[in-house]
Amino acid sequence: MHTTETYGFQTEVKQLLQLMIHALYSNKEIFVRELVSNASDALDKLRFLSVQDDSLVAEDSNLRIEIDFDKEAGTLTIRDNGVGMSKEEVVQNLGTIASSGTKRFMEAMESAQKKDANLIGQFGVGFYSAFMVASEVTVRTRRAGLAADEGIVWHSTGEGDYTITPETIERRGTEIILTLKEDSKEFAEGWKLRSILKKYSEHIAFPIMLPKPVAPKDSEDESIVATEPEWEQVNDATALWQKPKSEVTQEEYEAFYQSVSSDWNKPLTHLHNKVEGNLEYTTLLYIPEQAPFDLWDRDRRYGVKLFVKRVFIMDDAEQLLPSWLRFVRGVVDSADLPLNVSREILQSNAIVDKIRSATIKRIIDHLNSMAKDDADKYAKFWSTFGQVLKEGVIDDYSNREKIAGLLRFASTTSDEQKVSLADYIARMPEDQKDIYYITAETLTSAKGSPHLEAFRKKGWEVLLLTDRIDEWVVQHLTEFDGKSLKAVNRTDLSDVIGDEKPEVSEAQEDVLKRLKEALAEQVSDVKASARLVDSPACLVLGSHDMAPHMAKIMAQLGQAVPENKPVLEVNLDHAIVNRVSSAEGDTFNDWALFLLDQARVADGSLPKDPAGFVARVNRLLV
Repeated sequence: MHTTETYGFQTEVKQLLQLMIHALYSNKEIFVRELVSNASDALDKLRFLSVQDDSLVAEDSNLRIEIDFDKEAGTLTIRDNGVGMSKEEVVQNLGTIASSGTKRFMEAMESAQKKDANLIGQFGVGFYSAFMVASEVTVRTRRAGLAADEGIVWHSTGEGDYTITPETIERRGTEIILTLKEDSKEFAEGWKLRSILKKYSEHIAFPIMLPKPVAPKDSEDESIVATEPEWEQVNDATALWQKPKSEVTQEEYEAFYQSVSSDWNKPLTHLHNKVEGNLEYTTLLYIPEQAPFDLWDRDRRYGVKLFVKRVFIMDDAEQLLPSWLRFVRGVVDSADLPLNVSREILQSNAIVDKIRSATIKRIIDHLNSMAKDDADKYAKFWSTFGQVLKEGVIDDYSNREKIAGLLRFASTTSDEQKVSLADYIARMPEDQKDIYYITAETLTSAKGSPHLEAFRKKGWEVLLLTDRIDEWVVQHLTEFDGKSLKAVNRTDLSDVIGDEKPEVSEAQEDVLKRLKEALAEQVSDVKASARLVDSPACLVLGSHDMAPHMAKIMAQLGQAVPENKPVLEVNLDHAIVNRVSSAEGDTFNDWALFLLDQARVADGSLPKDPAGFVARVNRLLV
């Protein structure tokens, strides 16, 4: 006698189910795509396991997905003869879910202020989408390789718990039976299911079978009796990536992207290539239009789906693409890798290294072509994935120059991030030797920096770098196309200001000396500035000093920040500096600290003693 056990759902699943059951959704039909996709995964896993143990498919080698329905009973059944599940796997897969995925799904729902079913597949909660349309869900399953009496029946109404009952199940695989809600009975119609499957699952690599439509029975012929339904295949069931590009339509590319990425949107672009010769493999890769929700999740596996001779091997094969291309989705199908390849083997496999290297080059070339031929599309790509692409400059030495050519920046000639390094060099005057940049927290802060005054006067362009990652990028990208990259707040700007030095009178020399004495603990020197035009003072760093913006980032990350003693440069022609020269005693010290703190603020930093800064300003104003 089989005993039914009752289990409580994990807390996150309870919250998710309440959302599924009680909220209104757009595109409820998405549940068909999710359940069919799960069935396809189960078939993929079985086909992979059968490479080493063909007894797993001995009872039935015709791998397929069957979808049956009963309009009168209001039920929909989706079954596969894939790998199936054991009792432990049922509890793990249907009773719990990665809390981070659920949490992010909830946050996405709330932030959008809508209940959008299109997001479901992106967050790993596909199975639970069944409760959008079903008042009850029953899952009958038996793991391949287990005996018939080791089958399991899972049942739930989507409330607080679910039951598990052992049962004898003759065939391996999984069968999901949905008792449809009154407002979802349309999903027990053959024409409706055909339409949905054609839309979402055309290129699932296994046959999807529906009962053939039955002609109305002739009421005068009493000899006709009910028979088993005849099945017909409703999808193409071919690997889209194996087709010649000339035979694939744009609509087919888009539909396949949606099935492989669980993204409802159309892709921004795709790359489809077949390589033959010493190495044979096919890639079909997509760049999304919108960033995946987990783009910045450091614990998330990333990568494309790996197939070997059309046999699915693994999801998220991160060895095939570097982390700075983690937004790319799609498939790689190799004819040269062994079918039993593992993640460990991939890490040190020469074939994988060649595929990876060639694929990176192909993506870079594709992005270059996009930037050249469709600037608007590339601008959209850059605004979405530009910061991730910059990681390649840091991580990928062999492709650094090529990746640098794809970077886009704002500059003193453009507030938008659309200036390439090649554009910058093309606009350089003949007497300019280097590429100049400034890093800052915001575009406004960068544009307002006193360090730009000499460049504006000379008519030279400066790149404005405001992404957090830019501080690391410029540490690794020290030159491009033979031109050095230089920060405008460093000491050596002889190319800009030339050899001329400001004329300094004896009285001004005395003021500089007094300022240096007053600020001795905080600056390494005080000098007359040749770079300032409108501002009274600025801080200039040594060639190895940490930039203020970088120091701020490191402090926010809880890292120790080395103490820099910069040079304070003062504009001897400025009215405030002239006023300082006539001050004495404590008033002079107030002015000295005021000039230093004002220079810090102009660099995007705070005064070391904000309250003291305010008090000094008040005293000087009074």
